[in-house]
Amino acid sequence: MKVLITGGTGYVGTKLAKHLVGLKEIEKIIVYDNLSKGHYNFFLGQDYDHSEKIQAISGDILDTRQLKKLMKDVDVVVHLAAIVTTPFANTDPHFYEQVNHWGTAEVVYSAEESDISKFIYLSSTSVYGASEQVATEETVPAPSTFYGISKLRGEEHVSRLAEKKTAINIRGGNVYGYSKSMRFDAVINRFMFDANFNNRIQINGNGKQSRAFIHVDYLCHSLAQVITKDVVSGTYNLVDKNLQILDIVDVLKEIYPSLEFLFTNQHMNLRELKISSDSKLFDQIDRFETKELKAELEEFKKQFAF
Repeated sequence: MKVLITGGTGYVGTKLAKHLVGLKEIEKIIVYDNLSKGHYNFFLGQDYDHSEKIQAISGDILDTRQLKKLMKDVDVVVHLAAIVTTPFANTDPHFYEQVNHWGTAEVVYSAEESDISKFIYLSSTSVYGASEQVATEETVPAPSTFYGISKLRGEEHVSRLAEKKTAINIRGGNVYGYSKSMRFDAVINRFMFDANFNNRIQINGNGKQSRAFIHVDYLCHSLAQVITKDVVSGTYNLVDKNLQILDIVDVLKEIYPSLEFLFTNQHMNLRELKISSDSKLFDQIDRFETKELKAELEEFKKQFAF
């Protein structure tokens, strides 16, 4: 099986490539990325047992001509390339539209004219917007940020493919945990960095807002199974746990006992979004074995140089 990963040098893509390269079902992995986020760490310090399987190609998802050429020789497309600028998900709408919406459209158009058998799109639980009710796969999306809107529009293009190919939208929770190509704009990762090196974190709002989260390892474990197993076309949620920001702070205080924390705009009640961890996806793939948040973050702490 030959797999094309768009945005493959990024936070999730780096971990996914590492996971896939050791699978006997995977014959080749094409990592396609424009390196706009400067994720050169993908090319350094990685210990691949089967590095001959990996091919890195520099390119943009808006380059339809190159995409069509690449898809002549792959079986599965995993579309990860996106603009994600947490916590500024409601600024610069044109940027989100160009990459997350129309960029996804270009990848889908190229796939539609190819012989690929499966298309997997990493969307986001941001498509649900904000709600006091726990969202499920039956919940009607109501995105409240430009980022969420652009991801939902991307989903619509992918769903069109289901008439011809297996087309799967994965609505992932907020991703956290160590990857060779780190994102430190995501809340838990940002907290870990600031706690470790500054011994102080900043909390926006009163900290009582909840979000749905998934560890990057669990996400890649699940994506690898979606790639290699028979999964029915559709849209699936993929989250592990719902946490209040203050819950995360409590765990961090156990790991860093002298940790200080500051509130900004403490009078504000920020948007709430909880997602059910039950998913129809787990009727078709194995559920990942989870750990307690403290154990996950202690492992993360070990990755810091000092």
